[in-house]
Amino acid sequence: MSRDIGVTGVTRKEHPGSPVMKVLHKRGLLAVGAATALAVTGIIVLPAVNASAASGCRVAYTVNQWPGGFTGNITITNLGDAVNGWTLGFTFPDAGQKVGQGWSATFSQSGAAVTARSLDYNGGLATGASTSIGFNGTWTAANPTPATFTLNGVTCTGGVTNSPTPSKSPSSSPSPSTSPSPSTPPQGGTPLAANGQLHVCGVNLCNQNNKAIQLRGMSTHGIQWFASCVTNASVAALADDWKADLLRIAMYVQEQGYETNPAGFTNQVNQYVDLAESKGMYAIIDFHTLTPGDPNYNLDRAKTFFASVAQRNANKKNVIYEIANEPNNVSWQGIKSYAEQVIPVIRAADPDAVVIVGTRGWSSLGVSDGTDESEIVSNPVNAQNIMYTFHFYAASHLDNYRNVVSRAAGRLPLFVTEFGTVTYTGGGNVDLNSSAAWLDLLDSKKISYANWTYSDANESSAAFKPGTCSAGSWTNPNQLTTSGAFLRGRIRTADNF
Repeated sequence: MSRDIGVTGVTRKEHPGSPVMKVLHKRGLLAVGAATALAVTGIIVLPAVNASAASGCRVAYTVNQWPGGFTGNITITNLGDAVNGWTLGFTFPDAGQKVGQGWSATFSQSGAAVTARSLDYNGGLATGASTSIGFNGTWTAANPTPATFTLNGVTCTGGVTNSPTPSKSPSSSPSPSTSPSPSTPPQGGTPLAANGQLHVCGVNLCNQNNKAIQLRGMSTHGIQWFASCVTNASVAALADDWKADLLRIAMYVQEQGYETNPAGFTNQVNQYVDLAESKGMYAIIDFHTLTPGDPNYNLDRAKTFFASVAQRNANKKNVIYEIANEPNNVSWQGIKSYAEQVIPVIRAADPDAVVIVGTRGWSSLGVSDGTDESEIVSNPVNAQNIMYTFHFYAASHLDNYRNVVSRAAGRLPLFVTEFGTVTYTGGGNVDLNSSAAWLDLLDSKKISYANWTYSDANESSAAFKPGTCSAGSWTNPNQLTTSGAFLRGRIRTADNF
């Protein structure tokens, strides 16, 4: 069915039995929302050292600093022969700088000297391969930037070539039209820094350490209507105040969306990807199809769009592709055929990113069409590193839907890219009991999710009261709706990365 959303006569199309997803995400790492960030990048060329070391490599070091603490991120690229096992050494300018929690390496410290040793999964580096490591630390000096590095005991030639430059605060950072460039590193101590490139392992979403994780975050409303709700300040609040891991970018295809201005909407999506990356969050690029429900109607548009965004964002680690929002009035075979034509277009440019495939019955695993996950299990999409979408609205989709998800989670990799705390219309009363039951289930199964919506739409599913986006009151608790206050509380609970 269709319903008016009260935005300049625009219509949002949904179905009485369809679950419409809203994406939630949380983060329990070091918070740097109120911090003053400093970013530095150093390029160090490492010479050949011995038979166990590369004949050359490149090291990029970035540090994000705030009063009393910092996060260091190091990327090592092998420019020579393959290596099996490595040890990286560096010395802080001051012994008051201490390494705390680290990831992707074993860290030890003696005085100001730090040693990072490879783990089993990243010790072997082929020619041209890279690996990233990082750590959180504390400091007493103003610049926790090592002057030199060593690789396998040999001092690296060169040094850090530029000094720290204070970055802008969220309130003064560039608007999306002048968003960070594709090479902008993520802020330290973030979901992106902790997890790196994601992939599917078994039925789980896993991080660079092959650990099963759960991402929680929010979905935008249609970016053609609510661009004022996606700004540097609002995304900073989502990352730092809500402590979200994820921003889902809902780019409608019809409904005054992509088909009206393909180049403009493609550019807008890319700007939001950069914005999420700059805050250390993952971004779902949502090809938001609703009417007509058969995604094959938009097959050529999908190929054009995903070829463009995949090529542009191929080197990013924060991008997830959602290729069809809510297929409806179409068979699973039709959805599968669409997916098997679109996924190769993405893979041609971006072979590593996770791709999410919509499911039958408004992404209900077919439940809203009277079927279930069995048709997918018996006839899966012929592609690797993919997940399947499930959408729900808590006031409309109750135990019969939860029972299917509980069972399907052991058979399929699921991602709840959109859900609401209200009815399938996006409005009505907020059902906190059903919403809590749903989120408890998703937490127990490590199913990632995003909530609908991080907007001030005049509907009870919106996180903010009307007028919030124009006022920019992102961290004012009085501007949260009942749904927004509930979700912010769930998202802010600690991640398990």
